[in-house]
Amino acid sequence: MKIPGCTKGSHTDEAPKVEPQAPKPSPNVNLTMTSDQGATETYSSLSRTTGAATPTIASSAPAEPIPPAAEEEDDPSVPVTPGTICRRKGCGKSFVSDEVSRGDGEESVCTYHPLPPIFHEGSKGYLCCKRRVLEFDEFLKIGGCKQGRHLFAPKEKEAKTEEFIDCRVDHYQTPAEVHVSVFAKQTDKDRSVVQIETDKIHLDLYFQGTKRFRRSIDLFGPVNPEASSFKYFGTKVVELTLKKQDNRSWALLEKTDRQVPVNLTFGVGGRTGTIGAKEIILDDENASKIRS
Repeated sequence: MKIPGCTKGSHTDEAPKVEPQAPKPSPNVNLTMTSDQGATETYSSLSRTTGAATPTIASSAPAEPIPPAAEEEDDPSVPVTPGTICRRKGCGKSFVSDEVSRGDGEESVCTYHPLPPIFHEGSKGYLCCKRRVLEFDEFLKIGGCKQGRHLFAPKEKEAKTEEFIDCRVDHYQTPAEVHVSVFAKQTDKDRSVVQIETDKIHLDLYFQGTKRFRRSIDLFGPVNPEASSFKYFGTKVVELTLKKQDNRSWALLEKTDRQVPVNLTFGVGGRTGTIGAKEIILDDENASKIRS
């Protein structure tokens, strides 16, 4: 509001008339579509005086094509029951015999869709071809876009190499039992094996995929296998309850050749509180060390 005027003249109470100016046509630029690459239109400005074309919108570089997924192959050595439907999408032919369905005739040719179906905003089709329909019945009638061999009995995939991993093993004890915890996440209970012997435990745990944990532990003292047990808790821990044959305290879980001190309390060694025993029970070897 404080900007001073820039033109002098007589005072008036009428608003000044402003005549609208017609837009001036651009005589030098004319946009024309010159190419269509990768579904991207490219426009160029064409000068009327020089006739030289200058691109104004650059075409984006085409994306690298996604490598096709490996298709399953039929295993001719596997017998197939007559009437078995081909597993490839869009084929629908039934198995007749090895000579007809797996031979070199017309019935052995499979016309199918190599890629999965797509459903988007009501339209239905396959990723491998452009045809789209609205009705599901029409979708089932879409013919295949690729020819190959039928798939009645897929070849078995090569087994992946197992990966052996390490799991944390903790324990605590009471005067009568030793409790062993194996921290194994997502253990496959059906394939895993836990064996308890008098002086040893065997752990063979399988996980999802190809991971596996296997370990045998020579126990510090003898246990009663019949009175011992194990249990899977949730998806993280395998708990073993080992019944001692005697009530002496274990200095370690695993037997060792090195000299270990005599443990006079029961509990988790070195981590949490202990469960005190009212009576010290030692074997003959440790009792002789105390007397000496």
